[in-house]
Formats: sequence, structure tokens, C-alpha cells
Amino acid sequence: MEDLNVVDSINHAGSWLVRNQALLLSYAVNIVAAIAIIVIGMIIARLVSNAVNRVMRARQIDATVADFLSAMLRYAIIAFTLIAALGRVGVQTASVIAVLGAAGLAVGLALQGSLSNLAAGVLLVMFRPFRAGEYVDLGGVAGTVLNVQIFSTTMRTIDGKIVVIPNGKIIAGNIINFSREPVRRNEFIIGVAYDSDIDKVKQLLTHIVESDERILKDRDITVRLNELGPSSMNFVVRAWSKSGDLQNVYWDVLERTKRDFDAHGINFAHPRMDVNFKHVKEQSEAA
Repeated sequence: MEDLNVVDSINHAGSWLVRNQALLLSYAVNIVAAIAIIVIGMIIARLVSNAVNRVMRARQIDATVADFLSAMLRYAIIAFTLIAALGRVGVQTASVIAVLGAAGLAVGLALQGSLSNLAAGVLLVMFRPFRAGEYVDLGGVAGTVLNVQIFSTTMRTIDGKIVVIPNGKIIAGNIINFSREPVRRNEFIIGVAYDSDIDKVKQLLTHIVESDERILKDRDITVRLNELGPSSMNFVVRAWSKSGDLQNVYWDVLERTKRDFDAHGINFAHPRMDVNFKHVKEQSEAA
């Protein structure tokens, strides 16, 4: 009896498959087509994004803007691809968009920090306080900008570390760009002993600065006694050079100052403390 029931079930299933063959075939075709749409859409999104990025870079558009816009274009194509795939399998895209909108609102409220990073990324691309390849200080982290993404900015520090900073944190803090201006000013504080000759010190410092070819002579050069400190006379030296030469000029001027001062008998100041001893004669106790 059980064998007969099993045979009836198989016959019933077989007859159902025969009756709905066209429907099942249609579903299978739609599913395969949806998968193909997703795969092709992903490939097209990557190809179009890379092509747009290369075109913008070839037209001398800033790398930061090129990377950001190409990434936005890629995500937009992927979004349209997913909607088209859902429509192919029979899902009403209008209702899907409405559901996605409601879900997006809920997710947006839950991810306010991420949305603030997105908005900050748009502002960074629009106003461009820094570009890829520039050396900047972003909230106490200094390095060379590699790229600005939708939610974060990637930097490489001078010691080779990769740092990823949320865009919202960048907008909320100070941005110091060391590369934007073609020339920058060095400042040196040179402390010498009080027995040094002021005119001689100024003459030597002026000669050191003016003899360096990297220092710009069309900009003001300052060599003045700036402070009479507790144990030293402090001279300030200010000179301009190209931004790329700034650090090397700083090191070379300091080294030459030490050599020239030693050669002319000018002593640098050192911390000094005078200690006076007072001998107090002990009084003999009264008998």
C-alpha cells in the first residue's frame, strides 16, 4: 500500500512539472539573466570607472578629484545594475526603491558618522584644501596624501606608515598644507654666551645665510638679537627658500653655524646655575 502512495506522489509531481514546465523555464531564464546582469554590470562598472579615471588624469585633472568621481560613478552603476537584476526576476522595482528609501533613512540615522564622512568627502573634493601628492598635517598626523575616498583619506607618513583618517575628522580639525605654497620661511633661534660680540655674531650669521644659494635673496632676510635670556643672548634668523629645499637648508645652516662659530671663538650658551656657599660660624654654647 505504501508503495502505491509513493508511486502516486511521483506521478503527481511529474504531472505538476509537465503542467508548469513553461513557468519553471521562465523562472530559470530570469534567474540566469539576473545573474548575468549582475556580473556584466560589475565588469562594466569597473571598466567605466577606470576609463573615466584615466581620461580625467590625462586631462590634468587632480588625482584626488579623479579618484573620487570615478568611485562615485562605479557605485552608481552597481546600484542601477542591482535594480535591473531585481526587475528581471519579477520584483517590482518601484516598491524596492521605496523600501530601500525607508531602509536608507533608518540606516542613515544609525550611521550618522558615516554619512558625515561622506559629506565631508564631498566638501574636500569640492574645495580641495589638499591634493594627492601634497604633504599636509591633518589633526596632528603629518604625511603625503595618497588619495581621498568617499569616507576616508589615505596618507603615507614620512617613516613609511599608511594612515587612514575619516573625512569627518579632517573637516572638523585644522588642515596644514606644507606643499601648496612654492616658497616657505625657515626660522632659527641661535643662543650665544653673554661675552660674545653682538656685531660679530650678526655678521657671521648674515654671511652664512647670504652665501647659501638656495636661500632666496629677493625675500627679506632677518638677523637680529631677539631675546636676552637667563643664560644666553638669543638671535633670530629668518630666511626664505623653495619648499622642497626647506629642510635641507635648515640642517645645513645649523651645521655651518656651529663650524663658523667654533672657528671664530664664539661660544654657544649652556644652562648655568650659580651656587654660593656661606660658612656660618657655630656659636659655642654658653657654659
